[in-house]
Amino acid sequence: MDTGTHVVMGIALGGIATLDPAVGLQTPEAHAVMAAVLIGSQAPDIDTVLKLKNNAVYIRNHRGITHSIPAVFLWTLLIGGMVSIFSPGIDLVHLFMWTFIAVAFHVFVDIFNAYGTQAIRPFSRKWVALGIINTFDPYIFFIHIGGIVIWALGMPPGFAFTAVYVILAGYYLTRIMIKRKLVHDIKKMFDDIVDITIAPTIKFSKWHLAITTEKKFYVGKAKEGKILILDEFNRKPLPQTELIKAAEKDHNIAAFLSFSPVYRWEIDEYKDHYEVRFIDLRYRSKEYYPFVAIVQLDTDLNIISSYTGWIFSEEKLRKKLHLLPD
Repeated sequence: MDTGTHVVMGIALGGIATLDPAVGLQTPEAHAVMAAVLIGSQAPDIDTVLKLKNNAVYIRNHRGITHSIPAVFLWTLLIGGMVSIFSPGIDLVHLFMWTFIAVAFHVFVDIFNAYGTQAIRPFSRKWVALGIINTFDPYIFFIHIGGIVIWALGMPPGFAFTAVYVILAGYYLTRIMIKRKLVHDIKKMFDDIVDITIAPTIKFSKWHLAITTEKKFYVGKAKEGKILILDEFNRKPLPQTELIKAAEKDHNIAAFLSFSPVYRWEIDEYKDHYEVRFIDLRYRSKEYYPFVAIVQLDTDLNIISSYTGWIFSEEKLRKKLHLLPD
C-alpha cells in the first residue's frame, strides 16, 4: 500500500490496541503503543530509499528482505526496544505484541497488491502478489479517515476502528469474489490458457488483464464485469543468442526479468548498435506500455546504455538515458 494508507492503518491499530486492558485509553502505555505501531506500520518500506541509487536496485529489493519473515521479527525487536527506552515501566509483552501486529499487518496488506512482496522469504524468493487491491485504494483510505473523524467526535477509538475493520473485511471479500469471477470468465474465453495476471486499478470496477496462452499474449481490461481485449501479441520464446546473453548481463535487464512475470521482447539492429527491449504487459496505459527495460549494445556486444522503470513516452526515454537514435 502507499505511505498514506500505511499511516492511517497504524493509527487504526493504535486505536484498536486501546481495547487491550494492559494498554487502555489515554495512558502512558497507550501513547507508547501508538508510537510503536505508527513506526511499525512504516518500517518495512524503508527500502524505498533504494530509489535514490537506481531503479534496478529498487526493483530487485523493494518489498524484498525488509518484508520477509525474519525482518518482521527484527523490526519488532528494534522498534519495541526503542520505544521501551522512552517508556520505563511499560508492559513489554504487550508493547512488543502490538508492534509485531503493526509490522506483520503492513506486510500482509501489501500481499494483496499486484506488486506483491517476498513475504515468505527465506523459504522462497517468490513474489507473493494476489492482485486484489490497488497500491492506493481510495475506499480503504477514506474509510480509515472516517474512523479517525468518528474518534475525534468522541467515540472510543477501539470501537470506531473495530467497526472500520469489519467493513474492510467485507470489502476485501467482495474484491476477492470479483477477481474470482473474472478468472472464471476469462477461462471461458480461451481454451489454451497458460497464465492469467489481473491487476486492480484505482477505480473499483476497472482491472488490467494480461493473459498468456500457448501461442499468444492478450492484453485487456475488465470494466463493470465486462472483458475487453485491447491488444494481442504472438508469444515467441526468447532466443538464446550471444546478443541476448550479453543483454541479460546488464543490471537493468536482469532486474526487470527478475520481477516481471509477463512481458514481450523486441530486438532492433542498426548500423552501429543493437537495441533489446523488454515490455511488461501488465500496465497498459492509453495504448502505451510504460514499464520497460531497454539496453543498447555496440557491434562487439558491449553495453552502451540501459534503463528500467516507468516511462510514458519514447522521447522522454531517449532523452533521459541519452540513448542512440533509431
